Amino acid sequence: MAKLYFNYSTMNAGKSTVLLQASYNYNERGMNTYLLTADFDSRSGPGLITSRIGISAAADTYTQKTNLFAKIAKRLQESAVACILVDEAQWMTEAQAWQLAEVVDDLGVPVMTYGLRVDFQGKLFPGSAALLAIADEMREVRTICHCGKKATMVVRQDESGKALISGPQIQVGGNESYISLCRRHWRDAMGQTLRDG
Repeated sequence: MAKLYFNYSTMNAGKSTVLLQASYNYNERGMNTYLLTADFDSRSGPGLITSRIGISAAADTYTQKTNLFAKIAKRLQESAVACILVDEAQWMTEAQAWQLAEVVDDLGVPVMTYGLRVDFQGKLFPGSAALLAIADEMREVRTICHCGKKATMVVRQDESGKALISGPQIQVGGNESYISLCRRHWRDAMGQTLRDG
């Protein structure tokens, strides 16, 4: 039975590595996969999902205006796929998350999504919020803070390493811009306490 999966974490936990490994496992068994990634994350090139450990695969791209149900239905008319894997799922809209649920329910194809849970201000991304609400299964991909505790938050830094407390929710970047921290060290970096309003 097909399901909608949401694999979430903070930055640098290995989400893309897990996605690429899942696709490889399907392909190794002679089953095709369909990979999708956000069109504006072109750090490694357009339509390319790349892991920090050096593996990559070509992917189709989507924008926040793409009807994912229609795009996937059209792709399925070309040839069968065993699984659809979506990278950068946090950047989807709520409507797109529901479109992926429709793919699972109406087309019977499993969809595995991978993305960040929260942004640098500790707020849910729209795509992540929707997936947390409607996914059949959720899996946390874990990484650690410099203190050794599980990292659940991310800080956006300027060129000097100072934490930024404002800015656009979506800003593409890697280790030069973001660092994953536990909640306590995120609060320290952001200059917040639980009593702040």
